[in-house]
Amino acid sequence: MSKHIDMKKIVEIQNKLKTNLTEDRFQHTLAVTYTATSMAMKYNVSLEEALYAGLLHDCAKCIPNEQKYLMASEYGLQLNEVEKINPALLHARLGRYVAKNDYGIGNEQILQAIERHTTGAPGMSILDKIIFLADYIEPTREESKYLKDVRDLAFVDLDKCLIRALEYNLDYLKKSGKAIDETTIKTYEYYQKKKNAL
Repeated sequence: MSKHIDMKKIVEIQNKLKTNLTEDRFQHTLAVTYTATSMAMKYNVSLEEALYAGLLHDCAKCIPNEQKYLMASEYGLQLNEVEKINPALLHARLGRYVAKNDYGIGNEQILQAIERHTTGAPGMSILDKIIFLADYIEPTREESKYLKDVRDLAFVDLDKCLIRALEYNLDYLKKSGKAIDETTIKTYEYYQKKKNAL
């Protein structure tokens, strides 16, 4: 383990998360952290940043919905139409503030990866992509017809993997009749266009 990683702080964060998340969400968090650090080794990204971003990506997930709305207002977040009807989607954007204010994270790369882990964003950093995909492919995820395909690409080609995950996510949301966040569509279009330009 890198000498730069403060394991005491990691344990403190884990203990705090354990009290703020459901047991299932905590186990998912550990699985995402494991996957993210593995991917960070493959793609030569800071293990410390991957570790903190993986641990804290869902730090705002279990906040009650009414409180999510109050916090969004407090932080001056403009809600889009999808977030207004589905407050669960707010957890990534709120996570940036919770990670900073409640867990003492000041690193912008980590905060950005937390913020972008559900919808993605055009022009993502490698860490952003890793956290987005680690959340999607972590080992406790229920098997689906899409999952093996995305997992197969995760350690081969990050951008191809991202496009595939976004494609499947959009397909799933359309088929299930769920509202689609505009940022997810923009992210998919951005990376599809980038791929086609090669």
